[in-house]
Amino acid sequence: MHAIVIREPGDPDVLQWDEVPDPAPGPGEVLVDVAASAVNRADVLQRLGFYEPPPGASRYPGLEASGRIAALGEGVTGWNVGDEVCALLAGGGYAEKVTVPEGQLLPVPKGVDLVEAAGLPEVVSTVWSNVYMLADLRPGERFLVHGGGSGIGTMAIQLAHALGSAVACTVGGDEKAARCRELGADEVINYREDDFVQHGPFDVILDNMGAKYLARNVNALAVNGRLAVIGLQGGARAELDLGELLRKRGAVHATSLRARPLDEKAEIVRSVREHVWPLLESGRVRPIVDRTVPMAEAAHAHRLLEDGAHVGKILLTLEK
Repeated sequence: MHAIVIREPGDPDVLQWDEVPDPAPGPGEVLVDVAASAVNRADVLQRLGFYEPPPGASRYPGLEASGRIAALGEGVTGWNVGDEVCALLAGGGYAEKVTVPEGQLLPVPKGVDLVEAAGLPEVVSTVWSNVYMLADLRPGERFLVHGGGSGIGTMAIQLAHALGSAVACTVGGDEKAARCRELGADEVINYREDDFVQHGPFDVILDNMGAKYLARNVNALAVNGRLAVIGLQGGARAELDLGELLRKRGAVHATSLRARPLDEKAEIVRSVREHVWPLLESGRVRPIVDRTVPMAEAAHAHRLLEDGAHVGKILLTLEK
């Protein structure tokens, strides 16, 4: 098969479409013929040499994919060759084939295109596990997500809106602001011109910036508020005012998804299938795709992501 290979860290041009050995499913795994994958910020960090795959994971980038099951490993039940699926991965999505633990497989939701489904598993699992399983956002509470136009942001806005919360987001421009309002954001804050703290307090905040926003995120929390930090785009070290956190009886959670044990990922995927898949199949939530790029041109897709002008997901597609 062919896959995107990173032989050394560097700019997008280090992403090379090379011939590599075919994978084979082990016990409890399935082999998927990939139709599409999606570009995530973690893929850029891996390309730059800052985010190594966890032990035992594929060295090829790609944290989600969609396609059709080509083979079943020993002990796999409930799936059949030919099933259309999408999958949460620890790596390997930028390839013509990928092996997936059966607990990280999801059926393509009814009414969703097979290619578009490639942009669902990582963002839905990230948002659901942090905003709902961890921070326990409830109907009627106020929710803030930073980076409303991102893949994470567009999904978080839709889910929180569909499940009855008041939704705010930060964006960097008018075009993204308009798109976020269309998706259900009640309040859109241009971070270049305004301070989101002035729009609080918020019961739950989903943050991808880390250190740069830590103090202001805590300031913006409501009493009993919950902050979930899922990214470090603004740095990894900052001072935390524990007095402010104590006064608010607040909580700060910092989580990642990629390196979690298989049983934890499987539990998240089960919960996503139970709670989010019906919203997708009803049309109340949908994948937001900015554009598709041929997988062999992954370097171009990475440049688009780093430019930051996209809204939603950038997908990598294979001709079938």
